Formats: sequence, structure tokens, C-alpha cells
Amino acid sequence: MTPQPGVPPEECGAAVAAESSTGTWTTVWTDGLTSLDHYKGRCYDIEPVVGEDNQYIAYVAYPLDLFEEGSVTNLFTSIVGNVFGFKALRALRLEDVRVPPAYVKTFQGPPHGIEVERDKLNKYGRAFLGCTIKPKLGLSAKNYGRAVYEGLRGGLDFTKDDENVNSQPFMRWRDRFLFVAEALYKAQAETGEIKGHYLNATAGTCERMLQRAECAKELGMPIVMHDYLTGGWTANTTLA
Repeated sequence: MTPQPGVPPEECGAAVAAESSTGTWTTVWTDGLTSLDHYKGRCYDIEPVVGEDNQYIAYVAYPLDLFEEGSVTNLFTSIVGNVFGFKALRALRLEDVRVPPAYVKTFQGPPHGIEVERDKLNKYGRAFLGCTIKPKLGLSAKNYGRAVYEGLRGGLDFTKDDENVNSQPFMRWRDRFLFVAEALYKAQAETGEIKGHYLNATAGTCERMLQRAECAKELGMPIVMHDYLTGGWTANTTLA
């Protein structure tokens, strides 16, 4: 954090902790209706950044009761929300977040890490070999499927949609899903290997996202993908 000129770093650290938990810009009578000491965030340490002028690392801890269970959205609303517009600060950046196991366990999404991908594709002891289909925009669904087939037939373990590929006029999502599924099964039959393709289920609404994911599941596709940076934490958790 970088305080405004004349503002002590201790004041800024305390302000960050307060603004991201129970505090506001003034004293309100409703403060007496709860236990602020129990719920407030605490800035417990401040270190100057070596080699930088007027820059500090503030360490802030929060009670777990401040966060809804299983909600990345609520967590980030608190720690990267209004506090970034606090007037006492000239600049603020989130450097690191440490989440205790007790809170991590409230997230019930599937543990789809690299081991699950290896199990799905039956590939062990080496790196995956894959690619994103290019050009990422402009191909028809039929030609897109052809590119997927050529890549998988040629030795790739998987191919992947680009994040930009959703359901544009030149290639609607259902057509892409069908041609990709055909290409994948044909490549599997000819190579005798399990193949994969990351079908992009990202959509303009959560309902359409789930519809696309369900379609991929019905087609027997082993993997879908979702662009959480634009689709959002809520949509990503819903899909999981």
C-alpha cells in the first residue's frame, strides 16, 4: 500500500482492515448493536517495502464469520472491494491471500486437478501434448471439427477451444459441440487412444452455460472449460 502524503502507514493499515470488514467512514449508532471487536478485521503487522519509498506491506487478518461458506464471490467482495477506493491510500495492491483449511472445506466443487485429467485421458508419466484451435474466430463448425480431428489424429492428447469461442454467427455452439464430438470419437477409433477436447461452456447467462455443459456431458465429452475471469466466480462455482 502507498499512503497519501502525510498519512501514517499505521493509520492506512488500520483503515484497510476496517473498511474491508466492519468499518465505515464515520461512527454510527448501530455499532452498539453488535460485537465489533469480534467481527472487525485487524492489521497486525506493517513492513516497509525494501528499496521503495513510502510503500508498505500490511498484514490483515479477518474472522471467518465474515465470509459466507463456499462463496468466492463474497470472499473477494470483502478483500478486494470498496477498500481500493479508500481516500487515505494513493495506491493499494493485493499481494497474497492465505485461506485456512476450515474455510477451504466449505467449497464442495469436484477436485478436478491434473490427476483427474490424467485419469480421464489415461495418460501418465509424461506431459500432456495439446493445442488451441486457430484461427480462434472465423472457422465454420465443420472446418473447426476437421481441425480438431487432424490434431488429435496426428498425435495430440487434447485440443481446446479458445476463450473467445462462444456462440457467434459463424459457428453456433451446438454445431461446434457436435462436430467436435464426431472428430474426437473418430480420432479415438483410429488411434486406439483416449482423446480430449476442452469445450468452452462460457455463455452470457448461467442458464445457457449449464445448458452447454449438459450438452457436452450428453455427448460423452470428458472435459469442459469455463472462462471464470469474464464469466465470474458465481458462474464458475455453479458449474463446478
